[in-house]
Amino acid sequence: MRLKNLLKYRIIIILLFVSTTFTNAANYIKIESPNNKLNAEFALENGKATYKISYNKNYIIEKSALGFLFKDLPAMDGNFSILDTSKTYFSETWSPVWGTEDTILNEYNELTVSLKETTDLQRIVKVIFRIYNDGVGFRYSFPEQPNMKDIIIIDELTEFKLSGDHNCWWIPGDYDSYEYLYNNTKLSEIDLLPYNYETRSDRNHPNNKAVNTPITMETKEGLFLSFHEANLTDYAGMTLEVNDNFTMEVNLVPWADGSKVKTSVPFETPWRTIQVSKTAGGLINSNLIINLNEPNKLDDVSWIKPMKYIGIWWEMHIRKSSWTTEFKEGFWANSGKSHGANTENTKHYIDFASENNIDAVLVEGWNKGWELLGSDNPEYFDFVTPYPDFNIEELVKYGKEKGVELIGHHETVGQAANYEKHLENAFKFYNKLGIRAVKTGYSGPIIPKGEFHHGQYMVRHYRKVLETAAKYKVMIDVHEPIAATGLRRTFPNMMTREGVRGMEWNAWSEGNKPEHTTIIPFTRMLSGPVDYTPGIFDLLFDKYKDKERVHTTLAKQLALYLVLYSPMQMAADLPENYNSNPAFQFIKEVPVNWNESVYLNSKIGDYVTIARRNNDIWYLGSVSDEFARSVSINLSFLDKDKIYKARIYRDGEDADWIKNPYSIEIVEQIVSNLDMLRIKLAKGGGQAIIFEPIDKQNK
Repeated sequence: MRLKNLLKYRIIIILLFVSTTFTNAANYIKIESPNNKLNAEFALENGKATYKISYNKNYIIEKSALGFLFKDLPAMDGNFSILDTSKTYFSETWSPVWGTEDTILNEYNELTVSLKETTDLQRIVKVIFRIYNDGVGFRYSFPEQPNMKDIIIIDELTEFKLSGDHNCWWIPGDYDSYEYLYNNTKLSEIDLLPYNYETRSDRNHPNNKAVNTPITMETKEGLFLSFHEANLTDYAGMTLEVNDNFTMEVNLVPWADGSKVKTSVPFETPWRTIQVSKTAGGLINSNLIINLNEPNKLDDVSWIKPMKYIGIWWEMHIRKSSWTTEFKEGFWANSGKSHGANTENTKHYIDFASENNIDAVLVEGWNKGWELLGSDNPEYFDFVTPYPDFNIEELVKYGKEKGVELIGHHETVGQAANYEKHLENAFKFYNKLGIRAVKTGYSGPIIPKGEFHHGQYMVRHYRKVLETAAKYKVMIDVHEPIAATGLRRTFPNMMTREGVRGMEWNAWSEGNKPEHTTIIPFTRMLSGPVDYTPGIFDLLFDKYKDKERVHTTLAKQLALYLVLYSPMQMAADLPENYNSNPAFQFIKEVPVNWNESVYLNSKIGDYVTIARRNNDIWYLGSVSDEFARSVSINLSFLDKDKIYKARIYRDGEDADWIKNPYSIEIVEQIVSNLDMLRIKLAKGGGQAIIFEPIDKQNK
């Protein structure tokens, strides 16, 4: 790492205990978090490895098993002795390339337990626990050894035995998609719900007792927990199977042949993570997952810049135009509509972006191959050949003259193997043109046939795409992704990803319920930034469709820019729907990169309020579910030495997401950090506020 990057880090590492050889009698080891509130306990009972987690002396994870099953090798689920253990303390403050805050504290106590089998194979595995103030991460590490070389894991036996039947927010353990509305049930009720969502099948989700992660819980004592994974590298993605006695067991997404993980020793598994907080907002404030990833590996990050963008995208979803140039039926149909990605239309978007403080324009449907969707040919995209009506070189030049970038688009339609054939050429093409960001997509079943979006095959694929993009200085926004696990720290060109039932579902389904965006910050967004694509102003779009609609008020669309964080944030509607609308001023001003974030009052599934600072200006977003409500906001996060003018974009008195979604009021008032602000939210509503220091305005 270059010197200027090293200067960003303040690192303190203290060894508390050096490695010690243990006898079989010493089969219990305990380690505490730096603030002594969280504890991890490792124990060996009759040769079997188990662990427990407690918070304030109350168990949140009771005795739970550890271990593995292998193909063509005996299981590693017992016959262990403790070879040695070590404990260390680590603390650093590091600065992300971009994000929701300037600096991140990475402080933990670590316990490493080395286990050796008492059988003839004498295989060794290490179990590593990192205990933070905001949660726990643990992983397995297999060192190089004579009796393990190339291995196939057929099951990971990691358990999480919970202390009770907690209240849960969850989605099904679909191996191909996270695009579901969230369920809110007791843990024991997870297997009682049917999974008959659109386009899903038993192949996608063969186990109706498994959930995707993050899964978030509230205990009867009011403690909040969230389970996920960190640093997913060359391993299968994880779902969690809910079994009896309030126990969840790791259920890895398989390869097409049924294997779970194919690897060689030495290797390490991803971290299994448990975030812990006394408040729901504390979960959002946690940096556990990103801290469990390796530091930035890119020497030059000068080309990585958060950006706000618009795009030729929503108009295809609402059927104003088409992805294809030829008449075609089905979801991607032309159906007589004009081709959206043409040169003239793109210039129109570039002009609008240039006039309105928007950095870039995304264009989907620009390259040949869309007309062949649904055919038997699995290799109809080459990712560099534009349609005849799209002059990409001219548009890049035109955009540069206007101060606007193009965002590239690579829709693979699941053709992962074909995409890898063209990967180098595709990113070299964008690099030569000066395109610095690309949105990738994997809609549909993965080819090679039988592989899943969340299995090891695709984990390797997504990493290869990311590393190739970094080689050619391209930022990535992934749709139909594997779950975020903090990789943005190691490769900061991994900007954002979908992995959620986003705005597009409002254009061609029953839509997203008003409560959906009050749950996402405490579930999906705990894993990383989310490309939800907010900013729809024509909430009914009845000029193009007569059944579908967006289930929010106009003010809530503004508030989502604060509530749902992404360093690449889209103003998703058509330019004509923004023109002459005074509410668009908020989108023009709201930043996409932050110095500080404060998570204010919230109740999962009901409402959430978040404030973020960019330089000396604060922005606040608050959203509600299907019920109207008032919330009191303590403005103590504002600078105590400044007075602010608050520009408030709020639901009108008669606003209602069903009856009157467009009612909005824009008002101003003077506030200080001593004030309490009463915010009224309509049904399905929201409020967005800009707090600007008065002394700055007077300059």
